[in-house]
Amino acid sequence: MAKETGISKTGLTALIVSSSIGTGIFGITSDLANAAAPGPALLAWLFCGIGIYALVLSLNNLSKKQPELNSGIFSYAKAAFGPLGGFLSGWGYWLSAWLGNIAFATMLMSAIGYFFPVFKGGQNLPSIFVAIIFVWGLSWLVNNGVESASFVNTIVTICKLVPLVVFMIITIVGFKAGIFTADFWGNVANNLLHGGKVLSIFGQMKQSIMIIMWVFIGIEGASVLANRAKRRSDAQAATIMGLATLIIIYVFASILPYGVLSQAQLATIKQPAMANILKHVVGDWGASFINVGVIISTIGSWLSWTMLPAETTTLMVKDQTLPSYWGKLNAKNSPTTSLIITGVMQTLFLFTLLATDYAYNFAYTLATAAILLSYLLVGVYQMKYSYQNGDWGQFAIGIFAAGFQLLAMILAGWQQVLMTTLAYLPGLYFYWAASKEYKHKITKMEKVVMVIILLLALLTVTLLINGTIKIN
Repeated sequence: MAKETGISKTGLTALIVSSSIGTGIFGITSDLANAAAPGPALLAWLFCGIGIYALVLSLNNLSKKQPELNSGIFSYAKAAFGPLGGFLSGWGYWLSAWLGNIAFATMLMSAIGYFFPVFKGGQNLPSIFVAIIFVWGLSWLVNNGVESASFVNTIVTICKLVPLVVFMIITIVGFKAGIFTADFWGNVANNLLHGGKVLSIFGQMKQSIMIIMWVFIGIEGASVLANRAKRRSDAQAATIMGLATLIIIYVFASILPYGVLSQAQLATIKQPAMANILKHVVGDWGASFINVGVIISTIGSWLSWTMLPAETTTLMVKDQTLPSYWGKLNAKNSPTTSLIITGVMQTLFLFTLLATDYAYNFAYTLATAAILLSYLLVGVYQMKYSYQNGDWGQFAIGIFAAGFQLLAMILAGWQQVLMTTLAYLPGLYFYWAASKEYKHKITKMEKVVMVIILLLALLTVTLLINGTIKIN
């Protein structure tokens, strides 16, 4: 009998977990505590978990039934809405990828700042200049084909998981039920944190959504990994187990500290929050241990995510939604032009961090807002494809997936979503240039959509000027 090839269900589950955990988990506790008490935070986790579960099931279904759509998740948007739909999804995915690198930069410099005070806080000029060196150094490495080294991925995985395990063990030992339940629903703590304003449970949940969604960026890779299973029947089970494991890890890492420090203390703790929480519990060695893990993990993740924007634009060139020069490859099979453009954008954006006291939060909320449209369009195509094929169970999953992303955009991220429209304006020029190059005639409906984006961008500028949208 021929031996089955592929990854076992257990191995695939572990691979999904290790590849999906990023650096956001090291800072989530402080941001979550600033938004919500433990009770509303747990409800927000439940809400986001259901929505992400529906998204992953949609991706699994579409990758299995539409294997020819292999140009990233934005190929589903193109199948649903044509070339402009594919472009909007792909451009949002590209924006999210390099904006996420800005969050990596601030987290990395904050961790380095623990050892070298000149970088303390991670968003002063010395931090920005060193971050720029990292941007171009990592771009140079990727341009020379270094990103695929397996030993890098192994080291990064160890530096992500070992500190997490140690942190959770120590916080479990130090957990005090009295601290955790003292203000479970947040009336007292939120009165202190929000200038005397008591937020409702729903209000606290709203403020938590973008924070939680940040740690799930990259979960779309689970559907790709799932296709490596020994048996097709293992793929969905592994994805479900992987997602359930991720949620358990995320919830424990973000909620356990509520039983170690008060919400007010957690909300004001410096980044990386996990390091400074451990410092409070066990002393300086705990902070040093976590910060070393953060530094190595962030550099490794940043290396992978330096290639992701370039891969995205290469796939968009394949789909003929970007001009061909974006996907031009060098002798090492790397898209040099795309790496340069992305590096320039990251360099320019790093200086905007001087305008906000919350650089890490600002960067990751924009990254999350940018990818919400890509995720939304996956759910919409899941609905469309399932409706066309009379698969009503999958149609219902598509409704949940699309509905959740739409609610997330409306409830928690409308300001950030509006701000991303500014970044779509230069993108529309490139789409026009690609349409001209590939002889695609822009349709009347596409022109209407482009005008709407322009109007939303003008509205965003107006709201920024009058102070309705604040960067800080």
